Amino acid sequence: MAENETPKYRLKATAGPSYDPSTHQLVPVNEDQTLRIENEHAITSLCVRIQDYTGKSGPLSTNRQSTAAEREEEEEEEEEEEEEEEEEEEEEETKTDLKHYQYSISFAIVFKRPVNANSLLFGNDFDRPIRDRLPPGFNAALRLVKWTIDPTLDGDAYADKPYLYSPAVASWNQFCIGEKVRKDDEVPGMHERVVEEGGEGSGLEVRDQMGVPTSVNERRKYFQSEEARTGFKFEEGRVYWVDFGNPYLGFNDFSLHLPGITINVLPYINEDNHSLRYVLKNRDTDEVYLVVLFTLVLQGTDEEPWHKEEAERMRRESKEHHEKNDGKLGRFEWEPEPSVDDVE
Repeated sequence: MAENETPKYRLKATAGPSYDPSTHQLVPVNEDQTLRIENEHAITSLCVRIQDYTGKSGPLSTNRQSTAAEREEEEEEEEEEEEEEEEEEEEEETKTDLKHYQYSISFAIVFKRPVNANSLLFGNDFDRPIRDRLPPGFNAALRLVKWTIDPTLDGDAYADKPYLYSPAVASWNQFCIGEKVRKDDEVPGMHERVVEEGGEGSGLEVRDQMGVPTSVNERRKYFQSEEARTGFKFEEGRVYWVDFGNPYLGFNDFSLHLPGITINVLPYINEDNHSLRYVLKNRDTDEVYLVVLFTLVLQGTDEEPWHKEEAERMRRESKEHHEKNDGKLGRFEWEPEPSVDDVE
């Protein structure tokens, strides 16, 4: 590689139920496959969409996201006459957000034990220090994010094991409370679904009883309060639908785009710092429910053939499993123990 030549990277996405990469599956980005991820704490269905994806998987997500946005527009138009003006404005914001997401992490999760919303964290963490690799303007960008995007964001980017977490219910872009599940129910797929704020079936009643606002912005604002988060419990055995993404982090050019600030991260990547990890975890018990790992693989190195071979193997196994099961994720084969109310 020439001295002044910009290094070229491929983006690889994996996901699993723990930090250990050996437990991860290759994420079929932008494809019609949903991953099933399970451990002793939760059962999760996951899909990831990325605009201008630079890895070898699926068509560009621009087309798939546009299709999803179009389906959402059609559904909204049918309900438009019945919705109040405030709700219509909120849905228009949601529609615009979907179209301009640089990436989207969508999942449905069923917890196997109750989880308090104040304990559930979502965000990024790292195994090694990154303080020497932080680009100029990072602190200003972080303050801007907290001020304009996520006031609940907390962390320490200069620690030996850096982290940036937010209370999950205050940071997710879309949050829908679903139905209770039984062990004979099918684990839901994600790629044909656009997650929308609200509830389904008994989940609507739960949302109303818990006093959770119906709009995205109001829900996120509501859960900025620790008191509100403490008063909300994720039930065991109930499906919760989630979508997280934003227009700020570009995986195509590996840069962070904020109002007035653009940070290109490529010059600050080295052998030790070339991954971005999203984790859903419990701050009190340290239980991990879901990990999504984005790794930049430098092309033209001795390690690249191994990465390509490993990715191809995982992709082949995932596709074979998907075709063998007709795209289905199987049954839950788990359900919560009956409560006193259920017995009565």
